[in-house]
Amino acid sequence: MWRDHLTEIIIFTTLFLLVSGMGFVASRWRAPKDMAHLDEWGLGGRSFGGWITWFLIGGDLYTAYTFVAVPALIFGAGAAGFFAVPYTIVVYPLVFLVLCRLWSVSHRHGFVTPADFVRRRFESPVLALLVAITGIVATMPYIALQLVGIEAVLKTMGVTGESALARHLPIIVAFAILAAYTYQSGLRAPALIAFVKDSLIYIVILVAVIWLPYQLGGWGAIFDAADAKFAATPNPNDGILLTGTNQLQYVTLALGSALALFLYPHSITGVLASRNRDVIKRNMSALPAYSLLLGLIALLGFMAIAAGVTPLPGSKEGTVDSNTVVPVLFDQQFPDWFAGVAYAAIGIGALVPAAIMSIAAANLFTRNIYKEYLKRDATPAQEANVSKITSLVVKVGAVACIVFLDPQFSIDLQLIGGVIILQTLPAVALGLYTRWFHKGALIAGWTAGMGLGLWMLYQIPNAATGRQHFGGSAFPLADFGLDTPKTIYVGIVAVGVNLLVAALATLALRAARVPDGGDGTETDDYFADEGDPRVTPGPRTDAATAPEPVA
Repeated sequence: MWRDHLTEIIIFTTLFLLVSGMGFVASRWRAPKDMAHLDEWGLGGRSFGGWITWFLIGGDLYTAYTFVAVPALIFGAGAAGFFAVPYTIVVYPLVFLVLCRLWSVSHRHGFVTPADFVRRRFESPVLALLVAITGIVATMPYIALQLVGIEAVLKTMGVTGESALARHLPIIVAFAILAAYTYQSGLRAPALIAFVKDSLIYIVILVAVIWLPYQLGGWGAIFDAADAKFAATPNPNDGILLTGTNQLQYVTLALGSALALFLYPHSITGVLASRNRDVIKRNMSALPAYSLLLGLIALLGFMAIAAGVTPLPGSKEGTVDSNTVVPVLFDQQFPDWFAGVAYAAIGIGALVPAAIMSIAAANLFTRNIYKEYLKRDATPAQEANVSKITSLVVKVGAVACIVFLDPQFSIDLQLIGGVIILQTLPAVALGLYTRWFHKGALIAGWTAGMGLGLWMLYQIPNAATGRQHFGGSAFPLADFGLDTPKTIYVGIVAVGVNLLVAALATLALRAARVPDGGDGTETDDYFADEGDPRVTPGPRTDAATAPEPVA
């Protein structure tokens, strides 16, 4: 009953409302002269320095997925859930130079979205449209994952009910709060809130990794308890160590997730809001510090096993909600006041990325669908207004993902989105370095990769919920006719086919002398920096040279 969690509810509500209030007043933080412009509403004036960018990108990438989904997967499956740690380590060297080039060409031409770049680079509105649609669709389940985190916390505090409406009421509440302050403040809201969010999470995790092992008998006892649990499970792939069967899935999942991370529109939005190339370089060097935090958070899954945590019941009779593992752990092992702080950290950790994601998806629709196909002469003010409205619609789509997909682990929402967004890799990531691919071949590759990826996802059942389709992202190789129990991450297979088709089709189209159009960018565009006279000027702001806040 909620009355048993009154202290937690009060602290959670107070902190939640505090940061939501910050979201509303953020429109006056580093205030521009004119907010009715995508550069201001959607990119924060492109003026964020090192500290703001570090917290913004960190708050964008390390989300409720980190605090809820990863420990839940480790609680249920063991070592396989640690794939998130190596992928967040290898991703930064991979994208270090790529993002600098993307920043430069985007600021040179005033690009707001990755589809803007593709449109100019390949002079193909069709390819740009596919990239935009892919980004929007891939973002939906990722936003849904953030809302799942809020729902798990409120469910642990006894706030949700049994009926379908009462069960999803927290999602509706989160939608309303996100919609309101995102509409008003744009990217400045999550940028400001990120300072509070990251501080709370660091405090909660540092306390947890010191206090919980002491309470549970030490790390040896924690790992022994986890090992005993997995030894008693019927699934031979579950355990504190990887097996010969799931190693391929682990490696391909880590690599695929790393390749996908900075293809997401929200990741690119945080990067494009940076002031200059040096800000990006410093952040790509410093952001791996969050990977240490992620590793500590992941261990909460094993701590929950040692603590004897039982997840709360799921939406269907006989099922459990694995997303409640961490909230229940904090409820059992900490005083009510600290559990309330931890719940607020999870809730705020969901608000920040959800806001950025909805902004990024809205910018894609506005720039690459509305302006390209519906109103070519749209003014900056009209673009900003359409983007605000679209950000509301995106959240509705995210809610639909939760209601209809219902995966066993909430992390599946992110992994399914990763399969989808990976199909933009040839056009966006490789396009920053080469114009060799024919635009028609890239479209063919996207079609092949997306078709195969969605077919593979459709074939994967969910044993926990009874659903026959879209139950995860681990595809059995036996379904390809191979005599092996191993599985592989769908995204790697799909993007591999995408690249193969794009390369072969390019050779065929070049041989047939099919016109390929031009390239609207120049070599020097990829090295432009702050102060470069070639950079397309945006709206002037009073805060463009304002000092960074002390972190």
